[in-house]
Amino acid sequence: MMMDPAHGTIGSEEADPRDVQKNNFADMSDTSQPHQEPRRVNNDPRANKQQKGNQVRRDRRDVHGWVVLDKPIGMTSTQAVAVLKRLFNAKRAGHAGTLDPLASGGLPIALGEATKTVPFVMDGRKRYQFTVCWGEERDTDDIEGRPTATSDQRPTREAILALLPRFTGVIEQIPPRYSAIKVQGERAYDLARDGEVVELAPRPVEIHHLTLVDQPDNDRAVFEAECGKGTYVRALARDMGRILGTYGHICALRRTLVGPFGENDMIPLDQLEALCDRAASGEGSLADALMPVETALDDIPALAVTRADAARLHRGQAVLLRGRDAPTSSGTVYVTVAGRLLALAEVGNGEIIPKRVFNLTGLTASTGRNERN
Repeated sequence: MMMDPAHGTIGSEEADPRDVQKNNFADMSDTSQPHQEPRRVNNDPRANKQQKGNQVRRDRRDVHGWVVLDKPIGMTSTQAVAVLKRLFNAKRAGHAGTLDPLASGGLPIALGEATKTVPFVMDGRKRYQFTVCWGEERDTDDIEGRPTATSDQRPTREAILALLPRFTGVIEQIPPRYSAIKVQGERAYDLARDGEVVELAPRPVEIHHLTLVDQPDNDRAVFEAECGKGTYVRALARDMGRILGTYGHICALRRTLVGPFGENDMIPLDQLEALCDRAASGEGSLADALMPVETALDDIPALAVTRADAARLHRGQAVLLRGRDAPTSSGTVYVTVAGRLLALAEVGNGEIIPKRVFNLTGLTASTGRNERN
């Protein structure tokens, strides 16, 4: 099966209509404490239990990094975040791009200070493999909806291939009625559920690649698409079906790329749970499942600074660029000191101006994980 953000968006960060709880990003404000070396932590996520009445309470801890869950079919993105937050006993967690329950694949989950880098992942490219079932259009544009139109016509392989260029590049796309786009302050999916006719305006989206992968029978076709954010896979299936003279809806969806995170980075839930059990018995560490916070910043230049400059940046103060080795470019950079992530900053007018400062005290990605990635 396959997946997508925003109840079928091929890269949209809208909320899943069937996953309406808010992302648990908690407080992402920066602090301005002096730089500290990370303290030693107990890797057992079941440590630090305290009794409160008849209940057992575990103190949440600081965990910083990314976990790319290979989300199973049937689980909402909100449920996935809650599960990982529990496994890591983490204080803060959030995901970068919703996958609806029928979808599987890469769901990047940010823990701790990684939540500050979520927008960089959500702005990246997404890749999906999806199956379109021909002959039927549904109100949600996927298999979970109610049929609204049917046809006995089935497209040939030649007709499908001839159509693909029309859906490549920057195109105008009308989002599905069941989407989280707001219409006069109301979510489109809420209006649709109430029986109202929702008229959504077309908007430009970019599809970098769209290929026909397989055609197992006359009723189904398997595609792969790579696109920018805001694109809806469900709308893509709907529109192709209409132009081909039949109807179509998504019947399987899997996300294989989100920004810098690909299939090699994905971890199935059962493996994470097994790692948690080993960590609890002292045979491993959940740090092995974490990817560094800065993994989300692969497309951003890195800038190393001295410890003296790092102290100023950590206090929220700008640093003057000087010397012939000072960068001449401007824009967003991520700043490091002694190989450790310090801040997101803007370079311009001869200064480094900190925008988001990171405080990575606690559990972070293991050295081995850093080397492998």
